[in-house]
Amino acid sequence: MAKASTTGVRPTIRMVAELAGVSTATVSYVLSGRRGDGGPGVSDPTAEKVKAAAERIGYRPNQAARAIRTGRTNTVILSLTMLSDPWSLSVIEAVQKAAAPLGITPMILGDADWVKVLGTHNADAVFVDAVRPDQREALRKLAEHGTTLVVFDEEVTADGFDVIRSIAGPGCRMAVEHLLHGHRRVACLTPATAAGTSGGTRYRAYAEALSNAGIPERKDYVGLFDGTSAGAYAAATRVLSLPDRPTAIYATTDYAAVAAINAAQRLGLAVGTDVDIIGVGNTVEGERMSPSLSTVGPVDFFDKLARLLLRRATGPVGTSAAEDPGVLDFPWHLFVRESAPHRSAATKLY
Repeated sequence: MAKASTTGVRPTIRMVAELAGVSTATVSYVLSGRRGDGGPGVSDPTAEKVKAAAERIGYRPNQAARAIRTGRTNTVILSLTMLSDPWSLSVIEAVQKAAAPLGITPMILGDADWVKVLGTHNADAVFVDAVRPDQREALRKLAEHGTTLVVFDEEVTADGFDVIRSIAGPGCRMAVEHLLHGHRRVACLTPATAAGTSGGTRYRAYAEALSNAGIPERKDYVGLFDGTSAGAYAAATRVLSLPDRPTAIYATTDYAAVAAINAAQRLGLAVGTDVDIIGVGNTVEGERMSPSLSTVGPVDFFDKLARLLLRRATGPVGTSAAEDPGVLDFPWHLFVRESAPHRSAATKLY
Protein backbone atom coordinates (compact mmCIF):
# COMPACT_ATOMS: atom_id res chain seq x y z
CA MET A 1 0.00 0.00 0.00
CA ALA A 2 1.30 3.43 -0.90
CA LYS A 3 2.49 5.74 1.83
CA ALA A 4 2.61 9.51 1.98
CA SER A 5 5.44 10.68 -0.22
CA THR A 6 8.29 12.63 1.27
CA THR A 7 10.20 12.90 -2.01
CA GLY A 8 8.44 15.95 -3.32
CA VAL A 9 6.57 13.94 -5.96
CA ARG A 10 3.11 15.37 -6.64
CA PRO A 11 0.45 13.01 -5.21
CA THR A 12 -1.75 11.40 -7.86
CA ILE A 13 -5.26 9.98 -7.98
CA ARG A 14 -3.72 6.51 -8.40
CA MET A 15 -1.79 6.91 -5.15
CA VAL A 16 -5.03 7.85 -3.36
CA ALA A 17 -6.78 4.79 -4.82
CA GLU A 18 -3.98 2.45 -3.69
CA LEU A 19 -3.93 3.92 -0.21
CA ALA A 20 -7.72 3.68 0.14
CA GLY A 21 -7.95 0.26 -1.51
CA VAL A 22 -10.45 1.36 -4.15
CA SER A 23 -10.48 2.03 -7.89
CA THR A 24 -9.36 5.31 -9.42
CA ALA A 25 -12.91 5.73 -10.74
CA THR A 26 -14.24 5.64 -7.17
CA VAL A 27 -11.69 8.24 -6.05
CA SER A 28 -12.58 10.50 -8.98
CA TYR A 29 -16.28 10.21 -8.22
CA VAL A 30 -15.94 10.93 -4.50
CA LEU A 31 -13.55 13.85 -4.86
CA SER A 32 -15.62 15.42 -7.65
CA GLY A 33 -18.36 16.27 -5.15
CA ARG A 34 -20.98 14.46 -7.29
CA ARG A 35 -22.09 11.89 -4.71
CA GLY A 36 -25.84 11.95 -4.34
CA ASP A 37 -26.61 13.17 -7.84
CA GLY A 38 -28.01 9.86 -9.03
CA GLY A 39 -24.71 8.39 -10.21
CA PRO A 40 -23.10 5.12 -9.06
CA GLY A 41 -23.53 4.44 -5.38
CA VAL A 42 -20.56 4.87 -3.05
CA SER A 43 -21.10 4.11 0.62
CA ASP A 44 -20.36 6.73 3.24
CA PRO A 45 -17.56 4.64 4.85
CA THR A 46 -15.87 4.23 1.46
CA ALA A 47 -16.19 7.93 0.73
CA GLU A 48 -14.68 8.83 4.09
CA LYS A 49 -11.81 6.38 3.48
CA VAL A 50 -11.08 8.04 0.13
CA LYS A 51 -11.13 11.53 1.64
CA ALA A 52 -8.85 10.46 4.50
CA ALA A 53 -6.37 8.95 2.04
CA ALA A 54 -6.35 12.10 -0.08
CA GLU A 55 -5.80 14.24 3.01
CA ARG A 56 -3.01 11.98 4.27
CA ILE A 57 -0.88 12.29 1.14
CA GLY A 58 -1.91 15.87 0.39
CA TYR A 59 -3.71 15.14 -2.87
CA ARG A 60 -5.57 18.04 -4.48
CA PRO A 61 -7.63 17.60 -7.66
CA ASN A 62 -6.30 19.30 -10.77
CA GLN A 63 -9.06 21.83 -11.29
CA ALA A 64 -7.87 22.91 -14.72
CA ALA A 65 -7.82 19.33 -16.02
CA ARG A 66 -11.22 18.65 -14.49
CA ALA A 67 -12.67 21.73 -16.16
CA ILE A 68 -11.41 20.54 -19.55
CA ARG A 69 -12.74 17.03 -18.97
CA THR A 70 -16.15 17.87 -17.50
CA GLY A 71 -16.83 21.37 -18.81
CA ARG A 72 -17.22 22.56 -15.22
CA THR A 73 -15.08 24.69 -12.93
CA ASN A 74 -16.97 23.91 -9.71
CA THR A 75 -17.02 27.63 -8.98
CA VAL A 76 -19.62 30.37 -9.01
CA ILE A 77 -18.78 34.08 -9.18
CA LEU A 78 -20.58 36.64 -7.03
CA SER A 79 -20.19 40.19 -8.32
CA LEU A 80 -21.05 42.37 -5.31
CA THR A 81 -20.77 46.14 -5.43
CA MET A 82 -20.21 46.75 -1.71
CA LEU A 83 -18.76 43.88 0.30
CA SER A 84 -19.25 45.59 3.68
CA ASP A 85 -23.00 45.94 3.10
CA PRO A 86 -25.00 43.45 5.22
CA TRP A 87 -27.00 42.71 2.05
CA SER A 88 -23.85 41.49 0.27
CA LEU A 89 -22.77 39.54 3.33
CA SER A 90 -26.18 37.85 3.43
CA VAL A 91 -25.81 36.85 -0.23
CA ILE A 92 -22.36 35.37 0.45
CA GLU A 93 -23.53 33.45 3.51
CA ALA A 94 -26.54 31.95 1.71
CA VAL A 95 -24.53 30.93 -1.37
CA GLN A 96 -21.70 29.43 0.69
CA LYS A 97 -24.20 27.37 2.67
CA ALA A 98 -25.90 26.07 -0.48
CA ALA A 99 -22.65 25.50 -2.40
CA ALA A 100 -20.68 23.57 0.23
CA PRO A 101 -22.58 20.24 -0.05
CA LEU A 102 -22.16 20.39 -3.84
CA GLY A 103 -18.41 20.89 -3.75
CA ILE A 104 -18.75 24.29 -5.39
CA THR A 105 -16.61 27.26 -4.37
CA PRO A 106 -17.99 30.82 -4.47
CA MET A 107 -15.53 33.42 -5.77
CA ILE A 108 -16.20 37.02 -4.74
CA LEU A 109 -15.75 39.92 -7.15
CA GLY A 110 -15.73 43.03 -5.01
CA ASP A 111 -16.46 45.79 -7.50
CA ALA A 112 -18.91 46.68 -10.25
CA ASP A 113 -16.50 46.09 -13.17
CA TRP A 114 -17.70 42.54 -13.80
CA VAL A 115 -17.71 42.87 -17.61
CA LYS A 116 -13.91 42.77 -17.87
CA VAL A 117 -13.55 39.89 -15.41
CA LEU A 118 -16.22 37.70 -16.99
CA GLY A 119 -14.54 38.16 -20.34
CA THR A 120 -11.49 36.24 -19.10
CA HIS A 121 -12.73 34.00 -16.25
CA ASN A 122 -15.08 31.02 -16.48
CA ALA A 123 -17.51 29.88 -13.82
CA ASP A 124 -20.45 27.49 -13.73
CA ALA A 125 -22.77 30.42 -12.89
CA VAL A 126 -22.43 34.13 -12.15
CA PHE A 127 -24.51 36.42 -9.94
CA VAL A 128 -24.41 40.15 -10.73
CA ASP A 129 -25.94 42.54 -8.19
CA ALA A 130 -25.76 45.79 -10.19
CA VAL A 131 -26.05 46.62 -13.89
CA ARG A 132 -25.33 50.05 -15.30
CA PRO A 133 -27.19 51.05 -18.49
CA ASP A 134 -23.94 50.81 -20.47
CA GLN A 135 -23.45 47.21 -19.28
CA ARG A 136 -26.77 45.78 -20.49
CA GLU A 137 -25.49 44.85 -23.93
CA ALA A 138 -22.59 43.00 -22.28
CA LEU A 139 -25.10 40.83 -20.42
CA ARG A 140 -26.72 39.75 -23.67
CA LYS A 141 -23.37 38.97 -25.31
CA LEU A 142 -22.14 36.97 -22.32
CA ALA A 143 -25.36 34.93 -22.34
CA GLU A 144 -25.00 34.34 -26.09
CA HIS A 145 -21.51 32.94 -25.50
CA GLY A 146 -22.79 30.52 -22.87
CA THR A 147 -22.19 32.34 -19.59
CA THR A 148 -24.85 31.34 -17.07
CA LEU A 149 -26.03 34.55 -15.44
CA VAL A 150 -28.38 35.43 -12.60
CA VAL A 151 -28.89 39.20 -12.51
CA PHE A 152 -30.40 41.32 -9.73
CA ASP A 153 -32.06 44.32 -11.34
CA GLU A 154 -35.43 46.10 -11.34
CA GLU A 155 -35.40 47.00 -15.05
CA VAL A 156 -33.28 44.54 -17.07
CA THR A 157 -35.25 42.13 -19.28
CA ALA A 158 -34.54 38.39 -19.04
CA ASP A 159 -32.70 37.86 -22.34
CA GLY A 160 -30.95 34.52 -22.15
CA PHE A 161 -30.36 34.81 -18.40
CA ASP A 162 -32.34 34.86 -15.16
CA VAL A 163 -33.43 38.12 -13.58
CA ILE A 164 -34.27 38.58 -9.92
CA ARG A 165 -36.60 41.49 -9.27
CA SER A 166 -37.27 43.13 -5.96
CA ILE A 167 -39.11 46.39 -6.58
CA ALA A 168 -38.11 48.76 -3.78
CA GLY A 169 -40.54 51.66 -4.13
CA PRO A 170 -43.68 50.26 -2.43
CA GLY A 171 -41.64 48.64 0.34
CA CYS A 172 -39.78 51.86 1.07
CA ARG A 173 -43.05 53.79 1.34
CA MET A 174 -44.21 51.12 3.76
CA ALA A 175 -41.13 51.75 5.92
CA VAL A 176 -41.67 55.52 6.08
CA GLU A 177 -45.40 55.14 6.73
CA HIS A 178 -44.62 52.78 9.61
CA LEU A 179 -42.61 55.56 11.26
CA LEU A 180 -45.26 58.18 10.48
CA HIS A 181 -47.80 56.23 12.53
CA GLY A 182 -46.06 57.61 15.63
CA HIS A 183 -43.71 60.38 14.52
CA ARG A 184 -43.70 63.69 12.69
CA ARG A 185 -39.97 64.43 12.97
CA VAL A 186 -38.66 61.72 10.62
CA ALA A 187 -35.19 62.01 9.09
CA CYS A 188 -33.73 60.17 6.11
CA LEU A 189 -30.23 58.71 5.61
CA THR A 190 -29.40 58.19 1.94
CA PRO A 191 -26.28 58.16 -0.26
CA ALA A 192 -25.68 61.52 -1.92
CA THR A 193 -26.00 59.98 -5.39
CA ALA A 194 -29.56 58.85 -4.56
CA ALA A 195 -30.82 62.34 -3.75
CA GLY A 196 -30.12 64.33 -6.89
CA THR A 197 -32.55 66.53 -8.76
CA SER A 198 -35.29 63.90 -8.98
CA GLY A 199 -33.99 61.66 -6.23
CA GLY A 200 -33.57 57.91 -6.21
CA THR A 201 -36.48 55.52 -5.76
CA ARG A 202 -35.82 55.00 -2.07
CA TYR A 203 -35.38 58.70 -1.35
CA ARG A 204 -38.52 59.60 -3.34
CA ALA A 205 -40.50 57.18 -1.17
CA TYR A 206 -39.51 59.29 1.85
CA ALA A 207 -40.37 62.62 0.23
CA GLU A 208 -43.70 61.36 -1.10
CA ALA A 209 -44.73 59.81 2.22
CA LEU A 210 -44.03 63.06 4.06
CA SER A 211 -45.99 65.02 1.47
CA ASN A 212 -48.95 62.64 1.71
CA ALA A 213 -48.93 63.07 5.49
CA GLY A 214 -48.87 66.87 5.18
CA ILE A 215 -45.40 67.14 6.75
CA PRO A 216 -42.93 69.62 5.20
CA GLU A 217 -39.59 68.10 4.27
CA ARG A 218 -36.64 69.58 6.16
CA LYS A 219 -33.29 69.72 4.40
CA ASP A 220 -31.42 69.37 7.70
CA TYR A 221 -33.24 66.08 8.29
CA VAL A 222 -31.83 64.57 5.10
CA GLY A 223 -28.50 63.00 6.02
CA LEU A 224 -26.51 62.60 2.82
CA PHE A 225 -23.41 60.43 2.95
CA ASP A 226 -20.79 58.98 0.61
CA GLY A 227 -22.15 55.45 0.40
CA THR A 228 -19.92 54.01 3.13
CA SER A 229 -20.84 52.82 6.62
CA ALA A 230 -18.51 55.44 8.11
CA GLY A 231 -20.23 58.14 6.07
CA ALA A 232 -23.66 56.94 7.21
CA TYR A 233 -22.48 56.99 10.84
CA ALA A 234 -21.25 60.58 10.49
CA ALA A 235 -24.49 61.70 8.82
CA ALA A 236 -26.62 60.03 11.50
CA THR A 237 -24.53 61.65 14.24
CA ARG A 238 -25.04 65.08 12.68
CA VAL A 239 -28.79 64.65 12.30
CA LEU A 240 -29.25 63.24 15.80
CA SER A 241 -27.24 66.11 17.29
CA LEU A 242 -29.65 68.79 16.04
CA PRO A 243 -31.35 70.86 18.79
CA ASP A 244 -34.75 69.58 17.63
CA ARG A 245 -33.44 66.21 16.55
CA PRO A 246 -35.68 63.76 14.72
CA THR A 247 -37.48 61.11 16.73
CA ALA A 248 -37.26 58.58 13.90
CA ILE A 249 -34.85 57.76 11.07
CA TYR A 250 -35.61 56.05 7.78
CA ALA A 251 -32.36 54.68 6.26
CA THR A 252 -32.43 53.65 2.60
CA THR A 253 -30.23 50.61 3.28
CA ASP A 254 -29.82 48.28 6.23
CA TYR A 255 -26.13 49.12 6.55
CA ALA A 256 -26.99 52.81 6.98
CA ALA A 257 -29.63 51.87 9.55
CA VAL A 258 -27.06 49.82 11.48
CA ALA A 259 -24.73 52.83 11.41
CA ALA A 260 -27.58 55.02 12.70
CA ILE A 261 -28.20 52.64 15.59
CA ASN A 262 -24.52 52.79 16.52
CA ALA A 263 -24.55 56.61 16.30
CA ALA A 264 -27.68 56.88 18.45
CA GLN A 265 -26.24 54.62 21.13
CA ARG A 266 -22.99 56.59 21.08
CA LEU A 267 -25.05 59.74 21.75
CA GLY A 268 -26.78 58.04 24.69
CA LEU A 269 -30.14 57.58 22.95
CA ALA A 270 -32.23 54.48 23.53
CA VAL A 271 -33.08 52.99 20.13
CA GLY A 272 -36.74 52.01 19.98
CA THR A 273 -37.60 54.49 22.73
CA ASP A 274 -35.82 57.83 22.21
CA VAL A 275 -35.48 57.28 18.48
CA ASP A 276 -36.96 54.73 16.10
CA ILE A 277 -34.81 53.49 13.22
CA ILE A 278 -35.84 51.44 10.20
CA GLY A 279 -33.78 50.15 7.29
CA VAL A 280 -34.25 48.63 3.85
CA GLY A 281 -33.15 45.15 2.78
CA ASN A 282 -34.15 42.62 5.45
CA THR A 283 -30.57 41.45 5.91
CA VAL A 284 -29.42 38.68 8.22
CA GLU A 285 -27.15 41.04 10.17
CA GLY A 286 -30.03 43.41 10.87
CA GLU A 287 -32.15 40.59 12.26
CA ARG A 288 -29.36 39.23 14.45
CA MET A 289 -28.09 42.48 15.97
CA SER A 290 -29.21 43.98 19.26
CA PRO A 291 -31.50 45.82 19.16
CA SER A 292 -32.83 43.90 16.18
CA LEU A 293 -33.40 46.10 13.15
CA SER A 294 -36.86 46.90 11.86
CA THR A 295 -36.71 46.80 8.09
CA VAL A 296 -38.56 46.17 4.86
CA GLY A 297 -37.62 43.66 2.20
CA PRO A 298 -38.52 40.36 0.58
CA VAL A 299 -39.03 37.10 2.45
CA ASP A 300 -36.43 34.29 2.05
CA PHE A 301 -34.70 36.34 -0.65
CA PHE A 302 -31.16 35.17 0.03
CA ASP A 303 -31.91 31.44 0.30
CA LYS A 304 -34.04 31.49 -2.86
CA LEU A 305 -31.36 33.42 -4.74
CA ALA A 306 -28.75 30.86 -3.66
CA ARG A 307 -30.93 27.92 -4.71
CA LEU A 308 -31.54 29.42 -8.15
CA LEU A 309 -27.85 30.19 -8.70
CA LEU A 310 -26.75 26.70 -7.67
CA ARG A 311 -29.49 25.07 -9.73
CA ARG A 312 -28.17 26.88 -12.78
CA ALA A 313 -24.57 26.03 -11.86
CA THR A 314 -25.31 22.30 -11.62
CA GLY A 315 -27.59 22.09 -14.64
CA PRO A 316 -26.58 20.17 -17.78
CA VAL A 317 -23.33 21.44 -19.25
CA GLY A 318 -23.86 23.48 -22.38
CA THR A 319 -27.28 24.77 -21.37
CA SER A 320 -28.23 27.94 -19.58
CA ALA A 321 -31.23 30.13 -18.96
CA ALA A 322 -31.20 30.94 -22.69
CA GLU A 323 -33.76 28.22 -23.32
CA ASP A 324 -35.84 29.12 -20.29
CA PRO A 325 -35.12 32.64 -19.05
CA GLY A 326 -37.00 33.46 -15.90
CA VAL A 327 -37.91 36.40 -13.70
CA LEU A 328 -38.05 35.68 -10.00
CA ASP A 329 -40.14 38.42 -8.42
CA PHE A 330 -40.16 39.10 -4.67
CA PRO A 331 -42.91 41.13 -2.98
CA TRP A 332 -41.78 43.21 -0.01
CA HIS A 333 -42.96 43.00 3.58
CA LEU A 334 -42.54 44.99 6.76
CA PHE A 335 -40.52 43.35 9.55
CA VAL A 336 -41.21 45.11 12.85
CA ARG A 337 -38.45 44.50 15.38
CA GLU A 338 -36.91 46.28 18.35
CA SER A 339 -35.42 49.33 16.64
CA ALA A 340 -38.83 50.65 15.51
CA PRO A 341 -41.69 48.93 17.35
CA HIS A 342 -45.33 49.43 16.47
CA ARG A 343 -46.74 52.83 17.35
CA SER A 344 -50.11 51.90 15.88
CA ALA A 345 -52.19 48.78 15.37
CA ALA A 346 -52.06 49.39 11.62
CA THR A 347 -49.51 47.40 9.65
CA LYS A 348 -49.51 47.60 5.87
CA LEU A 349 -48.21 45.08 3.37
CA TYR A 350 -47.72 46.08 -0.26
